[in-house]
Amino acid sequence: MKETFQELITYLKNPILEKDPNQNNSYRFSKFLHLLLISFITAMFSLVLIGLVDELGLVNLAEDHKAEELFNSLPKLAVFFLVVVLAPLLEESIFRAPLTAFKKGKQFRIAFYIFAILFGIVHITNYEISTNVLLLSPILVLPQTLLGFYLGFIRVRFGLLWSIALHAVYNGIFVISSFIGELL
Repeated sequence: MKETFQELITYLKNPILEKDPNQNNSYRFSKFLHLLLISFITAMFSLVLIGLVDELGLVNLAEDHKAEELFNSLPKLAVFFLVVVLAPLLEESIFRAPLTAFKKGKQFRIAFYIFAILFGIVHITNYEISTNVLLLSPILVLPQTLLGFYLGFIRVRFGLLWSIALHAVYNGIFVISSFIGELL
């Protein structure tokens, strides 16, 4: 995993449009699992910051986050379909599919960063918009922004289906965890 993390950091410093030449499925699945773990580790650190924002009373996550409303207004199967199937398909089609259209180095690098940041920013709609939410949006959407970078990395290196799969599994683990949390 350390090697994948170093490869990811190097790539994020200077993203280039280059597929990974290693077509071995066990190699790709291993990288996929490493990226999934990296995604969760960085999400947990981000959630600590978000929890601090909530604890300081700057944003009330219980009232301002729309996930609770979604989970309470729809059947679990519908929530699962929306969050684990539909959202990854749509969001990856919008934010990752176009990346390979930018062929020149500098154009690609700028597009890579813009699409990852836009992916994060769009998730501010998960909150009830207020002045504090807007001011704190870089912290509130940090997990999604970081995920956008990781999804861009796997999309360029392995292909669009890999980024859809990573996105779906990532969302799926969070959704299933919340379902289990409701039962406890």
